[in-house]
Amino acid sequence: IDGNQSGSVVTFENGENETAVLSRFTITNGYAQGNNWPNFCGGGILCYNNSSPSLVSVTITGNSATEGSGLYCYQSSPSLVNVTITGNSAEGDGGGIWCYDFSSSLVNVTISDNTASDEGGGIYFYGSNPSLVNVTISGNTAAYNGGSIHCREASPSLVNCILWNDSPQQIYIQSGSVAATYSNIQEGWEGEGNIDADPLFVDEDNGDFNLQSTSPCIDAGDP
Repeated sequence: IDGNQSGSVVTFENGENETAVLSRFTITNGYAQGNNWPNFCGGGILCYNNSSPSLVSVTITGNSATEGSGLYCYQSSPSLVNVTITGNSAEGDGGGIWCYDFSSSLVNVTISDNTASDEGGGIYFYGSNPSLVNVTISGNTAAYNGGSIHCREASPSLVNCILWNDSPQQIYIQSGSVAATYSNIQEGWEGEGNIDADPLFVDEDNGDFNLQSTSPCIDAGDP
């Protein structure tokens, strides 16, 4: 679905629940701008007004916005399964994802090569307590803090995740906490089973985040 640079490509705003399913689409070329909220949010997908759909096998790429260029969630908790968010750019916070009051789950999600001109290159969590399982966050950049994840009054949990090669750091906690287990986090992170070792992606430069057979992550997760 090509947004033709004319706002958010997909908007959920009518209290949708998990029975509203967006599946097997590529969401691209959205550009959210304007002076009034939420017009400048969610270049790819915008969720607000208690809208929490299911996003399954979706690719969100090549979108831009002031906040949350790939996905923006305000008091909405969509579930993400087998989703790729890559190559999006925010003029403010949340190059890949921006979430407020978000408590859903991300499962088998890849967030890569997104940029934020402020904070949260990969994800900006605000007042949120989501669950991340089998999530890879790599190659994202923020101008200030939270290349991978920025937390503001947020306490996400990570299991079997890889955070690698994000700039200026993997996790920045303005306020809140991050509980990570059995994850590979560059620069290290306290938690059971966590490691700090090159994950040996097959071809990160070309978006292949599968693991080489010699990767230290293989058999190192929580079964």
